Amino acid sequence: MARQTLQSLLFIILQVLGRVACLKEVSDRQCDCYVTNDTSANYFTTHNFFDFRALTQYANVPRLIEDPYDSSDADETSEYFLNDNWTKVWGIQRWNNSDSVDSGDVPVLLVNSPNNIYIEKNTDENPTSETFMTMRTSRYEQYQSAAEFESISKSYHFLSVRMYARTIGAPGAVTAMFTYRNSGDPSQITSVQESDLEIRTMDPKDKVQYTNQPSYSTKGEGYDIPAATRNATTPIQADWTQWSVHRMDWTPKDTTWYIDGREVASIAFQVPRDPSQVIFNCWSDGGEWSGNMTTGSEAYLQIQWIDIVYNSTGNAKTTDDTTPSLSKVKRDGDGCQNICSIDDTPTTGTPVLVQGAASRISDHILGLGVAYIWIPLLLATFLI
Repeated sequence: MARQTLQSLLFIILQVLGRVACLKEVSDRQCDCYVTNDTSANYFTTHNFFDFRALTQYANVPRLIEDPYDSSDADETSEYFLNDNWTKVWGIQRWNNSDSVDSGDVPVLLVNSPNNIYIEKNTDENPTSETFMTMRTSRYEQYQSAAEFESISKSYHFLSVRMYARTIGAPGAVTAMFTYRNSGDPSQITSVQESDLEIRTMDPKDKVQYTNQPSYSTKGEGYDIPAATRNATTPIQADWTQWSVHRMDWTPKDTTWYIDGREVASIAFQVPRDPSQVIFNCWSDGGEWSGNMTTGSEAYLQIQWIDIVYNSTGNAKTTDDTTPSLSKVKRDGDGCQNICSIDDTPTTGTPVLVQGAASRISDHILGLGVAYIWIPLLLATFLI
């Protein structure tokens, strides 16, 4: 029995050592594509990482702006949001809903403001970062001040996006991470393609809403579409007020959501088909969905980092075909020789090489190819 236990233990150790030895951290320049760790093993061509954890030079909580016009016209809160690394990918929004206020379920004027997106010092009791990015929504007598940024590109065509984040604050707000495309009349919900992760602060802290929009129909008297949405329960000790990794994988077959690596929802119905934007927001409009915040109250979406791998239209290594077999990056020829992962890395945001010419070269340099032969032989000799 002791010998069998020792054999099993050594076998496990050998497997772990072999895998760790193979997975080398590399730069994105060394990666031809990226594979995710879900069961369908989707492949993507591009990786972006936005790290808000060590930006003390930009930390500043801006004062609230009570006037809606001044709020919309406010400047960005720091140079970070004017840097090319940010502005080439994201656009901070200033739009408002004045055209739809009092048109049924929208009783409150919503105004997006750059003043509500800022870098903040982490004052947690045991902080896991120096700083984080905050998105703020505040209720005034006249209006609701909100926060939103969206991707400049509208050509994201399947992706895996993650944020290390939490939501805190008063009831009546919504925080969200989602893909969005409206290919027709903005007033017609049937023209919308959207995969959502939404947290409503009026809900229990262990409930998160996941949807492939539209989730309702306006035909006749209107009705909900249950197949389009899931009201999921978070893992134990990972309610939305706690720092957690929220992940959304959009593929041709389905959209799947994870919290801290655990799958919490998957929807194959009404999966978005066409290239889309990626959007983050924190808002309320006093309507039935968001709830109505008390005047003077606030809510926040706080994010330490955003990590995303994706395909996009116009990329030579991707395809516009939405069949499952063609959603993967072409790996033949020179298309994808070096395959990387952002899931198996010990350093968040830094990919590791999991397969390819570069990994084989490094194996020879380190002598690992020889080691894979002599280590098992040595162990076998020891155990006989």
